[in-house]
Amino acid sequence: MNKRLHIQDLGRKDYKETWDYQEQLFKEILDLKIRNRRESLDLKTPNHFLFVEHPHVYTLGKSGDMANLLVDEKILEEKGAAFYKINRGGDITYHGPGQIVGYPILDLDNFFTDIHKYLRYLEEMVILTLAEYDIKAERSPGETGVWLDVGTPFARKICAMGVRASRWVTMHGFALNVNADLGYFDMMIPCGIKGKAVTSLNVELGKKEVDLEEVKQKLLKHFQVLFEIES
Repeated sequence: MNKRLHIQDLGRKDYKETWDYQEQLFKEILDLKIRNRRESLDLKTPNHFLFVEHPHVYTLGKSGDMANLLVDEKILEEKGAAFYKINRGGDITYHGPGQIVGYPILDLDNFFTDIHKYLRYLEEMVILTLAEYDIKAERSPGETGVWLDVGTPFARKICAMGVRASRWVTMHGFALNVNADLGYFDMMIPCGIKGKAVTSLNVELGKKEVDLEEVKQKLLKHFQVLFEIES
């Protein structure tokens, strides 16, 4: 069992390039697990955590509905946005500058084999981080992610999540709006949920900009505690 974490901040990176890199790390862990089983070995599998900021892009999960993208390819081009159908759960999601995207690529055999618990821990990491900014965030029953003012007409999502797992190895992850341009969310039905607004940390704090690096460090701190990461 290996509870060490290899952390990388990729800066601003193209979505497809990052996806390919995730797939590479994901496959390396899977291959090692298969080798361990076939050859009766006990080689430690690594755990990765990638931070990244993407140029404007829309991604549609494998169970997503194309109708939730409200504009055609020409308008996407005009807005400088790309579009990909991908292999995570969930519906349509937007990524762009000012948003912290995190991709934990973990072997859950090193922690716990429970995808439901894994998602709840990712949500808790964000909830605890936002609490440090005096923002009360919470879960919305039946809707993965992190929300504000749940159960009121003002409910709004601040963090989207979607993961893929195979043999208890995870990829994809979360997208927390910190200084996001919320206009880009108007071109889709976020996560396929009609009638729910989206927000960003800077908007909630009434600031032009929030320090992204500071938020990343807070997220990482809570992640390391929740998952009992060893240094």
